[in-house]
Amino acid sequence: MAPDRGPPYTIEGAVARGDARDPARLQRRRSDARKYLAKHAAEGQNFTVRGVAVGLGVGIIICFSNMYFGLQTGWISGMTMPSSLIGFAVFKTLARHLSYPFTPVENVLVQTVAGAVGTMPLACGFVGVMPALQYLLSPSENGPVALGIGKLMIWSLGLCFFGVVFAVPLRREVIIRERLKFPSGTATALMIGVLHGESKEAEVTVQEDTDQTSNLIPGGESVRRDSGLEDELMTAGQALEEDGRSNWKAKAKLLVYSFAISALYTLMSYFIPILRDLPVFGLPLAKNWLWTLNPSPAYVGQGIIMGPATTLHMLLGAIIGWGVLSPLAKSKGWAPGPVDNWEHGGKGWIVWVSLAIMLADSLVSLGWLAGRPLFAYGWQWAKKAGRGLFQFGKSTKGYTALAPTGSASGLNEADLDEANSSSEGEGAEEDASPEHLVTKRTTIMGLIISLLFCIYTIRLVFGDLVPMYAIVTAVILALLLSVMGVRALGETDLNPVSGISKLTQLFFSLIIPQSNHSAVLINLIAGAVSEAGAQQAGDLMQDLKTGHLLGAAPKAQFHGQLIGSFVGAIVSAAVYKLYTSVYPIPGDIFQVPTAYVWIFTARLVTGKGLPPMAREWAAGAAMVFAIGTSARIAGKGKSWHCLIPSGIAVAVGRFTNALSSSHSPADPGLTSWIAGMYNTPSFTLARTVGGLLNWYWQSYLRREETPAIVLASGLILGEGVMSIMSLILASLDVPHL
Repeated sequence: MAPDRGPPYTIEGAVARGDARDPARLQRRRSDARKYLAKHAAEGQNFTVRGVAVGLGVGIIICFSNMYFGLQTGWISGMTMPSSLIGFAVFKTLARHLSYPFTPVENVLVQTVAGAVGTMPLACGFVGVMPALQYLLSPSENGPVALGIGKLMIWSLGLCFFGVVFAVPLRREVIIRERLKFPSGTATALMIGVLHGESKEAEVTVQEDTDQTSNLIPGGESVRRDSGLEDELMTAGQALEEDGRSNWKAKAKLLVYSFAISALYTLMSYFIPILRDLPVFGLPLAKNWLWTLNPSPAYVGQGIIMGPATTLHMLLGAIIGWGVLSPLAKSKGWAPGPVDNWEHGGKGWIVWVSLAIMLADSLVSLGWLAGRPLFAYGWQWAKKAGRGLFQFGKSTKGYTALAPTGSASGLNEADLDEANSSSEGEGAEEDASPEHLVTKRTTIMGLIISLLFCIYTIRLVFGDLVPMYAIVTAVILALLLSVMGVRALGETDLNPVSGISKLTQLFFSLIIPQSNHSAVLINLIAGAVSEAGAQQAGDLMQDLKTGHLLGAAPKAQFHGQLIGSFVGAIVSAAVYKLYTSVYPIPGDIFQVPTAYVWIFTARLVTGKGLPPMAREWAAGAAMVFAIGTSARIAGKGKSWHCLIPSGIAVAVGRFTNALSSSHSPADPGLTSWIAGMYNTPSFTLARTVGGLLNWYWQSYLRREETPAIVLASGLILGEGVMSIMSLILASLDVPHL
């Protein structure tokens, strides 16, 4: 769902602040914003070879880390703030040897490229769809599909571009005109501005973003101010000043130390595997019901990022799934096999329940997101249209008030006319100059080429298994759903790629006959295309928001994203092949739970058989959580809102967008529930520890959040990078102790 993003920018608001009554002041502010954008967009550091190189290096590290954790639990992170901090530390260390300084706009380039490379394991389907196709698809479903490294790269290259290009025309609507928050992008801009000592100068570019963006104060508190991002940068900049520019070395040391601790644990756990499954609740519960603890520093770090609300919802999902439903299914004979068996055990049985929760949540929340404008403004639109029928020759100068005259704003038609006249004219929407924007011709040609390339590569990889009409339909649907994903991301900081892919799978179950032996395979590929488009468009949009606040040239960011996507597609395919060649899939290390979610969803919507009683329990869970999601939508902003669990957190919650000052999803409940149900308790318990540490640090000690996020990032990257050493040791058959 999408929470309220505050009152839109209105003429009434401009009059209330006095801007519309003072045209000179308004024009002066616009002029300052244009000068700021023009000054920074023209800097040579907007696009540099060194910036791209550092971004690629950081991104490859994140790519290895995300592939490792994605195959384990389905969780990945964009790591935009750590990317910016690492880039700043690298260039600050080499400052004496640089021919020109490292500036904020170059830092934007670094984090844009790094994020594009690092998120490719999700965007290209290597943590979910591809393992499902290669290892879980049955012969009766025209599987398994064996793909070599060449076809894996072709597949990933086909998916990695069209979402990036499609995001370009959306930028002007959601960032420039509507000024959606994109909290992670805004938080990254704040941190970069403070690191470079330009947070105060950056205030100029966002003085027109009034009433649209929450004030992101370190500590996760979201406070709305009438002056919008102007106050946001002032408040956050002042709060971070002491901890920012002067303490970047301390943050870098904290990142290195946490990285080293996590890496050491990872190396030790290779030689002593029991460290990954400690029987903290006794051997019977560990052996029979999988209640163990994986004390991985990386999973504690993930919990710190997710926050207490999300992790506690995940814990609740684990208790219900692994403490109630799994024993119940076992005792009733519905899941007679071993608990950890996906086909006949409790692990597989409770996944069907989590899938039903996920689909119900997706239908309700995304349906509300799509239909909310009609509910919010339908009456006003109808009223305006009705008036127009009876006022053919009447002048309609000025804006039509959405609120009745005499409302709380106390405005009359004269006020609105005055505000309208003062707001018209050149420069109403500040943006970079045309030479620094991606041209319409480039956008149109790029979109056509990238879409045709996507269709061609899918056809090349899968041949006649996927009919051409299905490929074209999947691509078109991906574009439409990407708009929904970008808007949700701008409003909530949560890109609902899981829900989007599941809606696509549901749609394709209606157009692909169940008699088609490739129905499940087609269903998986269609979902992967939608997920790729939404992920790539959302990733670039967050970066474009960061760049807009700091005056970076959108064209340079676009080129950086394309380069990062190209390299990320190649690297992620190679890393996936490395891991799957050395480790058994699925296995003890890589259980690929997201792949099971994908394949089970495809089988569910295409009418495949379900385990005993799974249909009844899944239908009941779907109904309950559909009502719960509706209640969360209706109760947004109410004191009891946080008490209603959101279902995908219980069931999937697999992509935590960039690390921001508000890291858990804006509506974590259902996502966390599903993640708690299909991930074994060992991961959930460790994340819960991290979430409680986050609560203790921020709520109890009332400390600033940035050090905790730096610590968490180091813990995650340490295990992710050291997994490369574990990979080498395993390939050499180095024995465990």
